[in-house]
Amino acid sequence: MTIDSGVDSRRPGTRKGTGVARAWREAWSEPGFRSRLALTLPALVGVLALLTRFLEVVEARPGVTLPDPLLAVLTPRDLTWLTFGLIYAGLVIGVARLSTQPRGLVLALQAYVVMVLLRIAAMWVTPLDPPPGMIPLNDPLVRLFGPGKVLTKDLFFSGHTSTLFLLGLAVAGWRSRAYFLSSAAAVAICVLWQHVHYTIDVLAAPFFAYASWRVAVFFGRSAGSDGD
Repeated sequence: MTIDSGVDSRRPGTRKGTGVARAWREAWSEPGFRSRLALTLPALVGVLALLTRFLEVVEARPGVTLPDPLLAVLTPRDLTWLTFGLIYAGLVIGVARLSTQPRGLVLALQAYVVMVLLRIAAMWVTPLDPPPGMIPLNDPLVRLFGPGKVLTKDLFFSGHTSTLFLLGLAVAGWRSRAYFLSSAAAVAICVLWQHVHYTIDVLAAPFFAYASWRVAVFFGRSAGSDGD
C-alpha cells in the first residue's frame, strides 16, 4: 500500500491540502470505495460500543494473577502522561499520514475493527486480575472532560501497544514505520513499568495487530481494495 504525497506533479505548487481533496474525490467516485466506507464506519462504532460494554463485564468478573518475573524487578512508576502523549501523538500523525490515501485509511480502520474483535475474544478466554502494584492508567482527556471509570482488567492483549503497531503497518515509508514501531515499543515499556499490563500482554500485541492487518488486507483484496 502506498501513500500519496499530496503533491500534484502535473501542477507545480499544488498544496498538500489540494492533493488530499483530490484523493478523496477520486476515491469517492468509486462505488466500491463508498460501499466499504459505508460498512466500515458503522462497524467501527459498533465494535467500540461492544468493547465498552464488554469491559464492564470484565471488570466485574474474578480473574487470576499471573507470575511475571519482569514486573517483579520493576518498581512501579506513574508514566501516564508519557504513555498517552505517545498514543495521542501517534493517532494524530497516523490519521494525518493516512488522510492522503483514503483507501489506505479505510483499510486501517477495517484492521482496527478486526483487532478490537480479537481483543474481546482474547479477554473473554483469559480472565485476569491486574498485576500486583498496578498504577491505574487514567486517560488525561477523560479526566478533563468528566469522571470516567478506571479500567484495571483490560489486559490481554495490550490495546495501546497493538494500535501503534497497527499504524506502523498501515503507513508507508520506512521513516514513518520506524516512528510508529518505536512509539509502540516505548508505550510497551511504559505500561510494563507502570504495571498496567503483564509482559505477555505486550509481547502478544504485535502478533495480534499483524494478524488483524493481514485479515483486512485479504478481504480488501477480495473486494478490490488497493491494500498492501
